[in-house]
Amino acid sequence: MFATNIIIMKKIIMFFTCNLLSLFLFSQNNSIKNDKSTAIKIFIECSTCDFEYIKQEITYVNYVRDPKEAQLHILVSSQITGSGGSEYKLFFSGQLDLSGMNDTLLFNTNANNTADEIRAKFLHFLQAGLIRYVSKTNYINNISFKYNIPEEKTEVKDKWDSWVFSLSSSTWLNAQQTYNSITIYSNFNIDRITEKWKYNFYLGHNYNEQKYKITDGNIFSYNKSLYNSILIVKSLTNHWAAGITLGGNHSTYSNIDISYYELPAIEYNIFPYSESSRKQFTIRYNIGHKHRDYIDTTIYNKLNENLFTETLGIGFKTIQKWGNINLSLSGQNYMHDFSKNSLNTYITAEIRILKGLSFNIYGYYSFVRNQLSLPKEGATQEEILLHQKELQTNFNYYFNVGLTYTFGSIYNNVVNPRFELNNN
Repeated sequence: MFATNIIIMKKIIMFFTCNLLSLFLFSQNNSIKNDKSTAIKIFIECSTCDFEYIKQEITYVNYVRDPKEAQLHILVSSQITGSGGSEYKLFFSGQLDLSGMNDTLLFNTNANNTADEIRAKFLHFLQAGLIRYVSKTNYINNISFKYNIPEEKTEVKDKWDSWVFSLSSSTWLNAQQTYNSITIYSNFNIDRITEKWKYNFYLGHNYNEQKYKITDGNIFSYNKSLYNSILIVKSLTNHWAAGITLGGNHSTYSNIDISYYELPAIEYNIFPYSESSRKQFTIRYNIGHKHRDYIDTTIYNKLNENLFTETLGIGFKTIQKWGNINLSLSGQNYMHDFSKNSLNTYITAEIRILKGLSFNIYGYYSFVRNQLSLPKEGATQEEILLHQKELQTNFNYYFNVGLTYTFGSIYNNVVNPRFELNNN
């Protein structure tokens, strides 16, 4: 009996020993498998990327939250192309032990590409750019390469000769028991963009009406506008361009029955236009003529008038590893009376101050001294409250400024999409 108990105890000990050993070996293998301490640390600077998709597909790097912790900083910029698609540039900048290893990749999409096709193409070029850096780690041993032989291509003649057409229309409805509104917006756009010439034709229509039910009755208001423009630009050099804008509009909000204008312009870019995806600094001057027929007599007792105007504008844009800035400043005046003028400034910026701390600003400010179309009768109380008529003012502005500070773990490799949809 005693001997039997000894045998049973030995079997129990052996069972637990084997299981504990198996569990230990499994945990060791699993930790080795999931150990990413030697993987390169990357930071992707991109405002339009699908990061969940990227992290799910590229698992052989460490995604860090702070660019200063990254061995590789990847900056992504995009610009609209003449076909209505986009040109993407990926700037790879090595940091820390990879300092000096820099690269740039470029690819294009077209207007017919779906969001899934675009992100798949982006992933392809991101993976291609990463190879150079991943090759410095052991992870390169687990990456395979495959060359897909492309089909033989023959040169295809563009029957549209670079012309692109787009037509869109949309409606917004909003209602409750005592209020309803409807907005209808439509536009038609034609573009042709080549290295030497840029053409754009735009036609737009907007209609908005609002109805309120109050104790004294109903309040109804509406405004509508119709506008078109034609832009023709000639590339002169890698720094100079010249063009003209032709157009017209109708607006019940601005008391304009019909207006048309011709505005020739010249522009100089301090940086070459070829670097426009990263930085631009432009100075543009235009001078031209405007004719206006008003719906109601203006505060200057005019039902129509011819105006000569000039505008000087300065624009600056840069996208860097430390953030981005987009700034513009423009001044406009009428030739017959230089006191009738305006000064407009616009800024968006996101600047990384130090580790984890970012500063952002978004704003517009305008000094207004040129409201020639204001109706002499003014606006009714309903039109003022519903903002259906342009009102006299000396300024307009909107402004947003903020700070963001983030701290904690620098790694963010995990993707967990649970409870994201229908999150009200």
